[in-house]
Amino acid sequence: MVEYFSQFLWQLWAILAVVCLILELTAGDFFIICFSVGAAFACLTDVLGGSIALQVAVFAVSTLASIFFVRPFAVRFLHKGENHRVSNADALLGRQGRVVETVKANGFGRVQIDGDFWKAVTDEPEDIPEGSNVCVVSRESTIIKVRR
Repeated sequence: MVEYFSQFLWQLWAILAVVCLILELTAGDFFIICFSVGAAFACLTDVLGGSIALQVAVFAVSTLASIFFVRPFAVRFLHKGENHRVSNADALLGRQGRVVETVKANGFGRVQIDGDFWKAVTDEPEDIPEGSNVCVVSRESTIIKVRR
């Protein structure tokens, strides 16, 4: 049984490389792919006749080299311009919405933005009636501040 595994160890390295590639698709941070690169080099080492110890060493060295030398360039190149991208609730700033529940001058109301309903306040002296279009000017936690 041990002879069988040692004879076809390249297949296990290949499976590990493919599984790591699939897992990288779910993560997207270019970390797991480094293990896939290491497994591919270990697979190549086995095909060329290297011992198990050499395969493990090649796996470890090539994985670490990928993490420290290749990954930073890949992240920088493929995520170019994403440092300034806002997400989650911060992406609401400047967006247009529709009032679905009157926003009281000194109280709360509800605003719909892209199908989501948000609790809203305003600093305007008058109520903003239902059906009005508003712009999000700021947010505090999950409560947005709007103006006409």
